[in-house]
Amino acid sequence: MRLVLGGCGSAVLAAHVLSKDPSPVNMGIGFVGVALAFGLTVMTGAYAFGHLSGGQFNPAVTLGLFVAKRVEAAAVAPYIITQIIGGTVGAGILYIIAGGKSGFSASASGFAANGYGLHSPDDYSMMAAFVCEVVMTCIFLFIILGSTDARAPQGFAPIAIGLGLTLIHLISIPVTNTSVNPARSLAVAFFQGGWALSQVWLFIVAPIIGAVIAGGLYKVLTDEDVTA
Repeated sequence: MRLVLGGCGSAVLAAHVLSKDPSPVNMGIGFVGVALAFGLTVMTGAYAFGHLSGGQFNPAVTLGLFVAKRVEAAAVAPYIITQIIGGTVGAGILYIIAGGKSGFSASASGFAANGYGLHSPDDYSMMAAFVCEVVMTCIFLFIILGSTDARAPQGFAPIAIGLGLTLIHLISIPVTNTSVNPARSLAVAFFQGGWALSQVWLFIVAPIIGAVIAGGLYKVLTDEDVTA
């Protein structure tokens, strides 16, 4: 819920805000602000909830951690179900808030949904979007796995993870609006209701592939035997 409300909320509500001057000026936070919002949301969430639930807000991350033997099989389905429900609740709250502005339409605005082709922020192809999401999610998982490794400096993992997600958004917002998280993509697609639902498959499949690759590689490359 926090990730969708914080990250997607910044994109829907604050990315493009025109002043009411005779010559309107964009006072919004833009791509950089949205990237920071996603990173800060994950960083603060990891500090707030990491000791309670592991701070997992992303089905792809959960699956990657499972492959790396950081999460037990019995915990995977409950995590993923909770993540999707939480994301949808966050999107619902955002929909109510955004709907308080005259003329708002989740369908017409895109509602911060992820897309490719005509629905990519900068018209990137489906193949480019797929490769981008696989690679960015793989990188994200390596950051998570490395920073939470028992051999890594303790207490700094949320900072590395939050800054890593910020960097990933700075790179890939123009390509896909950045997913790396199937729950985030599904949540806003439900409310956009049109093209986002027809394209959301890519933002489920690609992040999962990237996460599974990272989980397997990290286990092999580091010979890690620690189960978190």
